[in-house]
Amino acid sequence: MKVDLNADMGEGSGSDAELLEVITSANICCGLHAGSAGLMAQTLRAAAAAGVGLGAHPGFDDRANFGRSRMQLSATELTDLIAYQTGAALAAAQANGLKLRHFKLHGALANMASEDAEMADTCYRAALAVQPDLVLMVLAATAQEQAARALTQQIAAEIFADRAYNPDATLVDRSLPGAVLHDPEFAAERILSMLREGAIIAENGHRIPSRIDTICLHGDTPEAVAMARALRARLESAGVTLRAL
Repeated sequence: MKVDLNADMGEGSGSDAELLEVITSANICCGLHAGSAGLMAQTLRAAAAAGVGLGAHPGFDDRANFGRSRMQLSATELTDLIAYQTGAALAAAQANGLKLRHFKLHGALANMASEDAEMADTCYRAALAVQPDLVLMVLAATAQEQAARALTQQIAAEIFADRAYNPDATLVDRSLPGAVLHDPEFAAERILSMLREGAIIAENGHRIPSRIDTICLHGDTPEAVAMARALRARLESAGVTLRAL
């Protein structure tokens, strides 16, 4: 088995340098839900120096809530929001002689797009209009994947190491108990089970058959580095090869 290990970065959590020693792809904040223009460029350079794949990670313009509050935008507003952030990441990468490889939605924007294929389509069209060869990193087995497959063959189906799942493959709302996993060893075993079964395992035990290309760790949790190290060690000990998209 071969899989990518990604983390959200450039959000000011302070764990980026340690995570870059473990992961294979970085989803870099585009400066609206967190971070800044300078931090985005700095993170791009650090990730590239570590040999890690580079991706744009746009979210809602909602710094007060870290992009985790749902917002209702028109298709035009959403297109502009995504184009602006993807363009910023592309420009920062090009200014440093670097290449963006993938695109991944953040927070509430991602959760909403996982439930609404039309919304996901709007986001992905806006990103691909800025850089047509981006790999779309999508929440596996959701409306995100449905929309992305209709637009391009370049997709990466993603599962989460540190989040619980609903039976429809969407993520359990963060406000609910057990939505965020904190035990690195438990999370690592759970992910290995998903890879072996080729399925997402929901909180209630339901299996959702799915392609799995990449595994995400949230970089802003206190146990992010421990989770990343435990996951990498457990996967490699089981014969899984970790590599960038």
